[in-house]
Amino acid sequence: MSHFRVEIRQRAEELVALYPRARSAMLPLLHLAQEQDGYLSDEGIAEVAEMTGTTPADVRGTALFYDMFYLEPVGKYVVGVCTNIACLLAGGEEMLEHASATLGCAVGATSSDGLFTLEESECLADCNIAPCVQVNHRYVRTTTPEAFDSLVADLRAGRLDHDVPSHGTLIRVRRSGGLHAPRAEVAAQRASAREARATRETK
Repeated sequence: MSHFRVEIRQRAEELVALYPRARSAMLPLLHLAQEQDGYLSDEGIAEVAEMTGTTPADVRGTALFYDMFYLEPVGKYVVGVCTNIACLLAGGEEMLEHASATLGCAVGATSSDGLFTLEESECLADCNIAPCVQVNHRYVRTTTPEAFDSLVADLRAGRLDHDVPSHGTLIRVRRSGGLHAPRAEVAAQRASAREARATRETK
């Protein structure tokens, strides 16, 4: 029985079909698993391993390499405050301290209500509006303590749910265009390519 919800499993199968080797779909599948659970659960990792023909250890090792994946539960909102040089000079460390006090949790920890996880981030590539703050990989552009507190109040009240979905959701708009091909046609073309390659190698 699949750990993925029906809609997530369908999207996962469509992703695997795009690649010549199922293993190549591992990263987008990890994003789907995290979208469903908010982090990479053991069950999600096992399902990605099954779909890619790898092992849970392979999947876990890959996930550990990337900062965007979490192997333990995080808050509904992951708040990142940049303290790289441009933001540091603009008060990044002070903003991080203020965020910790406002959210009631240490850097790297989750608030007691489970809503917020606070992170110190490397460059978030929005240096002209420093110090840079992101929530769930969305720029929120709150450069003062007062603006940060207002942001937190809006998040708690659900007023920003349209702009900042729960952690794990990278996109909410599904493309209707792009690459679409019947699975049988894709399989036939790949088989033909393998046969042609084998023929060349035997000559």
